[in-house]
Amino acid sequence: MKTPRELLLARHQSAAPKLDAIRRKIIAELNHEVTKKQSFFAAFVSSFPARSRNLWLELIWPSRRVWASLAAVWLLLFAANFSMRDHSQPQLAVAPPLPQTILAFHQQEQMLTELIGPNDPPPAEPAKPIQPRPTSERRLEIETA
Repeated sequence: MKTPRELLLARHQSAAPKLDAIRRKIIAELNHEVTKKQSFFAAFVSSFPARSRNLWLELIWPSRRVWASLAAVWLLLFAANFSMRDHSQPQLAVAPPLPQTILAFHQQEQMLTELIGPNDPPPAEPAKPIQPRPTSERRLEIETA
């Protein structure tokens, strides 16, 4: 007695050559240059949703509590920053200094110059030109020094 598998295989064995012909035809169509270029572009474009899903599943989903906590902290920081903002109108014009203030400042400068003295830097000494010497003389200087 034959098993059910053997019965099914015997019944459909006649369809195997037809399926092989269809398979060869499809493979021949896929091996054209134009089809290869189109299939590369289609595969490249279709890989973006898969990559984004993989990114979601590998990076974000396992640590979703951490990401949610970080989002909550950023929202709190944004709310605190927004609440601390100064809502008053800025001063556009500053009042000019009073003449008494300017006079007091000039008097302080005069007293400071009297106490310290003039602020002239001392004259710099001219640089001495370096004269090259023979190597033998340099060694003597080093040994005697």
